[in-house]
Amino acid sequence: MEYAAPAWLPGGNLQTIWPALFARRVFGGPVRYRRERWTAPDGDFIDLDWLAGGSAAHAVASVGAHGLLVLFHGLEGSSRSHYAEAFADFARAHGLAYVVPHFRGCSGELNHGPRAYHSGDHEEIGWILARLRERHPGPLLAVGVSLGGNALLRWAGEQEGAAARLASAVAAVCSPIDLAAGGTAIGRGFNRLVYTGMFLRSMKPKALAKLAQHPGLFDREALLAARDLYAFDNVFTAPLHGFQGTDDYWARASAKPHLHRIRIPALVLNARNDPFVPAASLPAAHEVGPRVTLWQPATGGHVGFPSGRPPAHVRAMPEQVGRWLMAAAGLRPAAQAWRGRAPQ
Repeated sequence: MEYAAPAWLPGGNLQTIWPALFARRVFGGPVRYRRERWTAPDGDFIDLDWLAGGSAAHAVASVGAHGLLVLFHGLEGSSRSHYAEAFADFARAHGLAYVVPHFRGCSGELNHGPRAYHSGDHEEIGWILARLRERHPGPLLAVGVSLGGNALLRWAGEQEGAAARLASAVAAVCSPIDLAAGGTAIGRGFNRLVYTGMFLRSMKPKALAKLAQHPGLFDREALLAARDLYAFDNVFTAPLHGFQGTDDYWARASAKPHLHRIRIPALVLNARNDPFVPAASLPAAHEVGPRVTLWQPATGGHVGFPSGRPPAHVRAMPEQVGRWLMAAAGLRPAAQAWRGRAPQ
């Protein structure tokens, strides 16, 4: 990947925060979705947002020729996250159907069951991809961002060669594939003050609402006392999803130890100045399988990758990642799709 952040946005924190809040997301018109609800095998539900014109009915007719792009969002993300709308714009420009399945509790409505979602939720990823594959026989491309990317890679490693039955190619963007390293980094200094606080302000109310649904599910006072993700995961995420505690969760859910098992084309993109993912924790070429491509540019922040003059745009990263996925699946990108400055 050839990428250099604009000189007016120095450092990983600015390259993370500014794109999420202020940068231009799309080159086309506003992104519009159509929602579909699925019943999960355990009786709960998830909501999927299909790009308008790439809804379920449209996709059935068109995906054989143009492919389906599936995006798994990050921690507390949604189809309205800046990266999700940027990938939607890429899909629209290249004639792909596009869908964002929401992890449980992330679509604006609390899910019903005594669980939520987590970084190693590869069973959920597999169920979603299998159902999409039943409806869409053409090329299926999957990209996961941050938490969603770790879960996607975890699925690809778990499935090994069988993954090819469901997905043509996968990509993970800014994913904390070593969860212990990422959890330690986000729990310190500026990261703890800004990012940890942001996540907990969203996650704690959802957890308390879950406790109201299922009294006795966890220790309310311990959750209220949590001041970092380690403590939150120890009280809520780990025990609700079958882990013994945070250390067990972070160890077993991390995708990094499984990258050598991946047997389908897989792209792993991490900026080396990502505040959430220490550069020292990133995989080297000898730690991954031959089908895995590593992109590790020096700059970009966490799911930032801004380009251009103020206020910047965030379409360069989806363009490069999306084109890689299309090429890996044997699809031809639209020749005139890029309407901004050529991606770097």
